[in-house]
Amino acid sequence: MSLADLGWAILFLPLISFVITVFLTRSRPKLCGYVTIAAIGLAFLASLVVLVRVVAEPVGTAAENQASYNWVNIPGLTESLTLSLGVAIDPLAAFMLVVVTGVSLLVQIYSQGYMAGDPGYSRYYAFMSLFTASMLGLVLANNLIMVYFFWELVGLCSYLLIGFWFQKPAAAAAAKKAFIVTRLGDLGFLVAILWLVFNVDPAGPNGLNIAFLNEKTTLDLIAGAGLTWAALGIFAGAVGKSAQFPLHVWLPDAMEGPTPVSALIHAATMVAAGVYLVARMFPLFEAAPDAMVVVAFVGGFTAIFAASMGLVMHDVKRVMAYSTVSQLGYMMMALGVGGLVAGIFHLFNHAFFKALLFLGSGSMIHGTGTQDMREMGGLRRAMPVTFITVLIASLSLSGIPPFSGFWSKDEILADTLGGHGNVLLFALGLAAAFMTAFYMFRMMFVAFGGSFRGPATAQGGHTSGHTSGHAIHLDQSHSAHAVGAHESPRVMTVPLIVLAILAVLTGFLNVNGWFGGLLEEGYVVHFNYGVMASSVVVALAGIFLAYAVYGAKWISAESLGRAFGPAHKWLTNKYYLDHLYEGVITRGAVIGICAVLSWFDHTFVDGIVNGVARLVMAISGGVRKAETGRVQAYALVIFAGVLVIMGLWMLGLPNSVSGWVAKP
Repeated sequence: MSLADLGWAILFLPLISFVITVFLTRSRPKLCGYVTIAAIGLAFLASLVVLVRVVAEPVGTAAENQASYNWVNIPGLTESLTLSLGVAIDPLAAFMLVVVTGVSLLVQIYSQGYMAGDPGYSRYYAFMSLFTASMLGLVLANNLIMVYFFWELVGLCSYLLIGFWFQKPAAAAAAKKAFIVTRLGDLGFLVAILWLVFNVDPAGPNGLNIAFLNEKTTLDLIAGAGLTWAALGIFAGAVGKSAQFPLHVWLPDAMEGPTPVSALIHAATMVAAGVYLVARMFPLFEAAPDAMVVVAFVGGFTAIFAASMGLVMHDVKRVMAYSTVSQLGYMMMALGVGGLVAGIFHLFNHAFFKALLFLGSGSMIHGTGTQDMREMGGLRRAMPVTFITVLIASLSLSGIPPFSGFWSKDEILADTLGGHGNVLLFALGLAAAFMTAFYMFRMMFVAFGGSFRGPATAQGGHTSGHTSGHAIHLDQSHSAHAVGAHESPRVMTVPLIVLAILAVLTGFLNVNGWFGGLLEEGYVVHFNYGVMASSVVVALAGIFLAYAVYGAKWISAESLGRAFGPAHKWLTNKYYLDHLYEGVITRGAVIGICAVLSWFDHTFVDGIVNGVARLVMAISGGVRKAETGRVQAYALVIFAGVLVIMGLWMLGLPNSVSGWVAKP
């Protein structure tokens, strides 16, 4: 079986499980879970086979590793546009396939414990199957039309999953917000595709083929301002999906969905899509240096901007959300300075330790009945497996050696000092690293240290006997009344352990340049020991400050908040961007524009239509009065008409008129 055939199989397996779940097993919830896990498990095994074959013989996107089928020909004035469906396998796609299917498999297994008893259990697994298939289609697509199709399908699935508990107003609002905000970026992506359609040889099956486009930009056959705008349009789509400033506002609210959904969105699917797209079109971006600068600085600013908001959040899932936005900024910054390997390596590592953090936070919520870290405490003793695994993920995210996050974050920081980078980007990266270490260990000391301070699950500290809708209760309510906290069941802790092992080991894949060598021909890893030392020092400084404030309590958190009162208020209110978007733009500008359009519609459009109607009614009303129904009146009018005609004839008017008409 060729690699292309394996690609089609990987794509269709979760699609098949979606169809089976919706039409055949919907009435048997547990079976829905098993079908989804089996399908994604097979897709994961097939992805491993693809990766092994690509590693054994790296062949890029050669013809034998692509398979395209013409879908439709759109006729034009001079030439037709051919749209095709196709897959392409290269090292970048192979690694992403393993990430998506591997993380999704662990999330589906974990969900069996977390979503147990939920009345929407079958619907949940149907949506998750479609979500995974959508991301796999995006990864495998060999042309931009197919990418855009799955790009929008990923957005639809995120809407369905974020609003999974649609009976809760906050969840419904968060789903709408995610859908609308990401559409703004998608508009730029669509415009870029249209520009490429009309400017880059659209005829034939290669018109929008990604490898074809990248080759033409590499050969300078596409260049100039148009290419720069096309690259920025593609990046606009990535800004929306990967929650970069200023379209980041949807991601923290996406926490209203079930925690396993958050893990999948934030680790391996939707938010990774934007970074993957920029990496997939990397030669096109390299041919547009101005666009690369925009990518770098938007990423660098997003990294520190989101990290600053994570400093003050108390909801453990929102802390993870802002961490995700910040790390995505790191990846974009790396791609913007030409660090393709560093950006993708961080995406690869981040998928595992961020999935671990979200699933770990879900375990914390499951064991305590609250998402507020201030209502937790003492979980180190009550939940030892969760504690150890979340600690490993926190160390990896903070960039402490030898955990995986250290290796990829160090490469990104090193790239900011070379190539297209500059010292400002390096400084932004270091500042974000300090904040990341601080807010992650703030959570560790508050939630796992001290003694238990809040409610536990309604099951009295036991995980068995879930009532209907138990998972809804955990994420939507902080009103449980049992005492103590408890460890999660093994169906939830085993995926945590697997991810923890990966969070330790995956960073070593590029120590000798193996990972980078597959992605980039001629890649050689260079260690910058000064950058290494500085990144570790700032991370340790962040951890030490968190210990001083929340562990040893040498410094009062309250006094610290008062000392930075105005800044603390700005951070708590998320820089008032939600107020700006919803209050000023949505209610002010948008509603104001709608009010003006409504006035124009009622005044001019309706005025013209209604005016014509009134004129017709007035004329018809006058004519109607002549219709009296009296025969004498009609005879009088006929007699008067005959007299008028005879008078005109006697004056010779008909002859003059006919003569005038007969003139040439």
